[in-house]
Parts: sequence; structure tokens; C-alpha cells
Amino acid sequence: MSFDILLRGGTLPDGRAADIGIKGDRIAAIEPRIDADAGRVIDAAGDLVSPPFVDPHFHMDATLSLGLPRINKSGTLLEGIALWGELKPLLTHEAVRQRALDYCDWAVSMGLLAIRTHVDVCDDRLLAVEALLEIKKEVAPYLDLQLVAFPQDGLYRFPTARENTIRALDMGVDVVGGIPHFERTMEDGRRSVTELCEIAADRGLMVDMHCDETDDPHSRHIEQLAYETQRLGLQGRVAGSHLTSMHSMDNYYVSKLLPLMAEAQVSAIANPLINIMLQGRHDTYPKRRGLTRVPEMLRHGIRVGWGQDCVLDPWYSLGTADMLDVAFMGLHVAQMSSPADMEKCFDMVTNVNAAIMGLDDHGLAVGKRASLVILDAGNPIEAIRLRAERLCVIAKGKVVAEKTKQQTRLSLDGRPSSVARRHQVPT
Repeated sequence: MSFDILLRGGTLPDGRAADIGIKGDRIAAIEPRIDADAGRVIDAAGDLVSPPFVDPHFHMDATLSLGLPRINKSGTLLEGIALWGELKPLLTHEAVRQRALDYCDWAVSMGLLAIRTHVDVCDDRLLAVEALLEIKKEVAPYLDLQLVAFPQDGLYRFPTARENTIRALDMGVDVVGGIPHFERTMEDGRRSVTELCEIAADRGLMVDMHCDETDDPHSRHIEQLAYETQRLGLQGRVAGSHLTSMHSMDNYYVSKLLPLMAEAQVSAIANPLINIMLQGRHDTYPKRRGLTRVPEMLRHGIRVGWGQDCVLDPWYSLGTADMLDVAFMGLHVAQMSSPADMEKCFDMVTNVNAAIMGLDDHGLAVGKRASLVILDAGNPIEAIRLRAERLCVIAKGKVVAEKTKQQTRLSLDGRPSSVARRHQVPT
């Protein structure tokens, strides 16, 4: 048997050494040693071979717009939303399209090959929806882009949000979104969860709702989301994003809530870079971390992913499309410091995020799509610690990015040396 690409001598995330044969856009073989012809042979030389990175929570309509029309001076979520409201009337189709394409190129260079992006439908032009639908088609040969119809200003709070949400779904947007905690009242928020889940159930779509992104422990819309998921038979198709109010909820209430989420098979998406930047802004000291209860949810069997959320936009003035940065920050804030926890964080930005998005073709297994990343690391923990260089990115059977290894050489008091950043951590 011959292959289009033969990757030799890689280290899989579970520690096994393996060769990987790729034919067309599929993984055709994974074996300790493959002796076969190939159109191209890539020597991984012990480097980590990983599934591609996946981001289940992003805002591509706003990305790379930092400073337009001004900077978020307070650094708060609410000023970010207000600032986005100022920017929306100034958006053009081409500007949204070009920034999104630039970000997708950046993402691919980082081995990020699947992104779920929320797109604001509280703009009667639906300009961003049209632009991102175009980008989705353009990048499809190498990047999976999933769009969420997101009524940023509230399904009921914004006059035409409901109508625009339906229009966006009719245009081909993939997922139903919402923001219940931003409605005018708690009751409106509860009703919005019910109606949006009913829309998703009627259309056979997934749900990904900004839920309780607040420091207010009385914001408990995740409970309603879990209830509607059970009532409408949406198990496994629903995600609650952010869930930051949980960091301040009463422990007794949470002891009831987490089993309900697990029973309903509702996934959770935490966004550590942005959550810890935006939350707790009204606190003096002690300051809340701003992150939801990730370790506790994992212990209840809830599927939890890490998301990027923002890069260079009204809410966040940093970011590099690097999901290893997200995992690195997440494990710190969630205090997931054991080897098993750190390996879990790597799995969260690859396989778990893919499962949340329903990407059944994702993963390192024969028959799966031939999308993978070679990292300058020996294992997942080292990859996170170093935020390892992406040496090669293969998307759907084609090499789309490559980089050579770099090494810093020192000369200290006449003693030549080199900096070996790679160092095996016991597992």
C-alpha cells in the first residue's frame, strides 16, 4: 500500500510511538512501523503528534477590531457590549470578511482547524452573518467553521432580535445562541431560554447559549437550560458558555445544579482568558477569579471545554489564536496542576471541544479525517508548558503550515551552551 503522506516516528498523546499513513483526506494507517511508499515522508523525530486544536467559543465578527471606534477603558463586559454597539453601525461587509479571513489564516498557522463562532444578529442588515457565511465556504477546504445565531442585545430586549435570529438560521447558520442574563428581567431571560431551545428542537439544531456571564450568584439560567434540554430531548446537543455566576453561587445550590447538568448532558464552555479579565471588576479584595467551577463539573461527568472567546476586540486586547495559551491559563485559574489534570486540559482543547461541536470526524484514528498537528514537544503537558511551536499542520490530507525548529545558543564565560526548554515531566 502507498500513501500520499507518511508521518514517521511521532509520539501520540497517549505516549505511543507511531507512524501515520495518510491517503487522500483520511488517516489510512496508524502502526508502530509502516514500511511503504509515500508521495511525501515527514519525519516527526519523536515530536508530539496531536489532533488539531478546536475552539468551541469565539466572536469572529468582532475579532481584530481593537480600537474601533475606541478602547474599552473600564475593561468591563458591559462597556465591551456598549462599545460593540457603537462599532456595529460602522461595520462593512468587506471589513468583517477580511478580518475574519485574516484570523482564520492565523488560526490555521497555530493548528486550530475548527472554530465555533457566535455572530451577532442584532443588526437588521445581518451584514456579519452574510460575511461569515461566505468565509465559512471559503475556508472549508482546511478549516471547519460553525456559526451561532447570537442575539447579543437580547432576544426580547432588542426589537427585531427574534426575527433576525430566524432569518439567520434560514440563511444557513448552524447553531442557536442566546444571552438570557442580558434580558431586561430574570423572567425574560428564562423565557428566552425556553423559546430558543424550542426553535432549536423544531429545526434539529444544536444550542450554545451565553449563560450567566456575570458575577451575580442569582443569575441561574443554566438551571432553565438544563430543564429545557431534558424536556425537549436535546441531550448532548446543548452547551452553556461562560457560566461565571457559578463561582459565587451557594454551595448547596450548586450541589443540586451539577447533577441536573450531568443528567441533561449539557456541556460547559469556560473561557479562562476572557473570564478572568472581565469578571470581578466590581470587587475590591478578595477578588473573584471569574471562572466557573471546572474541576467540580468534571468530577460530575459534565463535558467541559476551554474556549478562546476573543482576540483583539472590544472585550479583550490580547490573544494569538493559540489554544495552548487558553489551556495554560485555564489550568492555572482552575488549579488543575496534577499531571492527569494537565493532560485533561490538553484533551479539552482538542478532543473534548470537537465533541462539543459535534465533529465526529475529528481524532487520531484510522478512518478519521487526516487533520493533525506536529508539535515541538514530547507530550501534552510539555506542549502546554511551552505553548509549543507548531512544526507542521496537516488539514484534510494537505500540509497547510510548516515551521523549522529554533534553538537559542548561549556563550557564558566562555562556556558554550544551549537552552533546552523541553524537559520531560513525570506522568
